[in-house]
Parts: sequence; C-alpha cells; structure tokens
Amino acid sequence: MAKGDPKKPKGKMSAYAFFVQTCREGHKKKNPEVLVNFAEFSKKCSERWKTMSGKEKSKFDETAKADTVRYDWEMKDYGPAKGGKKKKDPNAPKRPPSGFFLFCSEFRPKIKSTNPGISIGDVAKKPGEMWNNLNDKTFITKLKEKYEKDVADYKTKGKFDGAKGLAKVARKKWKRKMKKTRRKRTRKRMNKETVYLSKKKNIYIYNLKGWINK
Repeated sequence: MAKGDPKKPKGKMSAYAFFVQTCREGHKKKNPEVLVNFAEFSKKCSERWKTMSGKEKSKFDETAKADTVRYDWEMKDYGPAKGGKKKKDPNAPKRPPSGFFLFCSEFRPKIKSTNPGISIGDVAKKPGEMWNNLNDKTFITKLKEKYEKDVADYKTKGKFDGAKGLAKVARKKWKRKMKKTRRKRTRKRMNKETVYLSKKKNIYIYNLKGWINK
C-alpha cells in the first residue's frame, strides 16, 4: 500500500520480482531458522535468473501479466486521495480489452471466493495457469460481446447522469447568484440606514438610533 493512502491498490510486480518472491518463500520453508543475507541472496537470485531459459521464465512472465491485469482492474475502482491525480473522464473511449484481460476479470472474483485467505501472488498466478491450460477459447468471444454491451449501457447511463450533473451545476449557479443578490440588497439597505460623516478627525455614525461616536 502507498504511504499515506492505505486504500491505494498494491503496485504491480515484474516477472523477476515474482521469481525472487518464490525463491524467498522456498528458502524459508527449507531453512526457517536461518537468517537471510539480503545482499548475498539478491546476488544469487540475479545470477540464477540470468541462466534460466525462456521456458523457465515463462511462468513468471504469465504471473506478472496477470498481476498487471489485477492492478489495472483495482485502479479502475480506486479514487485518489484529496489533492491527488485527477481521475480520467469516465466517458472517454476505452481501449478494447484483450481476451486474457476478459478471462481474468471473469474468473479472478471466483478464485478469491472459492479460496478464502489466498495470497495476492497466488491470485495473480492462478488465472495465468488456467489460461495456459485452456484449449477452447471460443467463449472469450461471448465475454467480449457481453463486455461491449456493458460498455454501451454504461456510456448511455453516463450521458443521462451527465445531463443530471449539468442540471445540478445550473442549480448551484442559480443559488450562488441569489445569495449574491441578497447580500447586495442587505448592503444597500444598511447604507440607507447608516450615514458616515468625518468631522475634526472623529468619525461619527448616524443610524436610526441617532449619533454615535465610533
């Protein structure tokens, strides 16, 4: 979580970061009592990563992709803290999602509900593994059609809400105008009731009650 904003989603991790995390977890299981020398451990991980084949790295690449999807998904629902970066216009055209993105968005909530207590790393790994083992991907077309329909409905609702928003702004402007008018009328009435005079460097005020030395 970001410092100062506990609600901000956890940042996305790279393939190498997931590899290091896996190595650290494996080391803890094998040697729970042994303290890790961070510099030495990092060096060994780096050397091991360089010698790994593309096939060995692929599972970490898939996990990183899934975690990116997770991060993007959570950031959509995240509203930055006061004074933070301004949110994008929700009515702006969205980039069409990939089949993998749709797959993750469909199955990620199910994975979390059927596996209570599952770690963020495992939630990110699972969709990638399921996607790689998936032979029939025709249902992705149906998911995409559903997504496009939802987007169309959302845009229609957004336009309607936008109209309501404009009406709300108009009401606020009218209220501000009326408040300003009332203030002007009050000042005008006070000016009629009170006369300011300067005499021999002394300020005298005349109101309905008579002369008052200020």
